Amino acid sequence: MTRIGGGFGRRLRNDFVMEAAQVSKAVQAPVNVIWTREDDMTGGIYRPVYVYHYKAGIKNRSLTSWYLRSASVNSGNGTRQDNFPAGALDNWQVDYNNYQSPITTGAWRAPNHNFVAFADECFLDEIIHELGKDPLEFRLELCEKAKTNPGGPVRFDPDRYAGVLKLAAEKAGWGESKPKGVFQGIGAHFSFGTYVAQVADVSVTDGKLKIHKITCAVDCGIVINQNGAENQIEGSIMDGLSHAWYGELTFKDGQPEQANFNTYKVMRINEAPKVEVHFVKNEESPMGLGEPGLPPLAAAVGNAIFKATGIRVRELPFSKTDLSVKDKNSG
Repeated sequence: MTRIGGGFGRRLRNDFVMEAAQVSKAVQAPVNVIWTREDDMTGGIYRPVYVYHYKAGIKNRSLTSWYLRSASVNSGNGTRQDNFPAGALDNWQVDYNNYQSPITTGAWRAPNHNFVAFADECFLDEIIHELGKDPLEFRLELCEKAKTNPGGPVRFDPDRYAGVLKLAAEKAGWGESKPKGVFQGIGAHFSFGTYVAQVADVSVTDGKLKIHKITCAVDCGIVINQNGAENQIEGSIMDGLSHAWYGELTFKDGQPEQANFNTYKVMRINEAPKVEVHFVKNEESPMGLGEPGLPPLAAAVGNAIFKATGIRVRELPFSKTDLSVKDKNSG
């Protein structure tokens, strides 16, 4: 048994077992195969790549239609076509295309949700800004429409979705006065039976991003182990934040150009924000916790970055976007 709880999708593969068996057979003796960091990073199973293209229809200051088209590598459908705000709109279409690549890819924490939640929630924020409405209140309006006057099948519970939005906003002090230069963004997502909303407090000074705090509300039904549940969500937030901020592998002639942590940057302790996790108390059946805390994180931070700078981050990682172009903090 491989005790690699932080391996996530990587532990679904058995190539390292096969290699040990092949080497053992070749030398006719027991062996202990150990990969170097460079072996691991250049011979790995990588997170799939996704590209999303959105269109929306707006009429009489209301969102009336939503169109998403995606292209993904080695993963079939790179979307989740029933994501919020599906069900709240009368006109809804999602298409996808798959590109088969020889680069080895596989599951990564919260498969598909990890990317499309960022894209969905940031695009929704762009629409909300165009309408001149509050990001929290507009999301709650969509939940109410999905509940009382749905435009199609609703694959989530609008009341529970609205519940985590309200709880996260309340605990984060949404709409309240913040220290100068600190701005908030919100994101939410439903995955693996669990509802999660997050509010990010960020500042951007001279183009440098600082994330001060992440406030998270979770409705996973009955919480069996409070300490374990908190650890799962906190770990998801830190994991998601590190990858959203820095994580990138580039390839040249079929080989990854990053082979160790000197070229593949991860978030450091001094960059980690304060994290607050709050659970909704109810009697619903317990659902997933290992993955749902990650998907809305990048969107909450991206939407906060827009508030701080006026710059829309439409590509991950954040480090690829120059945040010094429209810095508003001096005002």
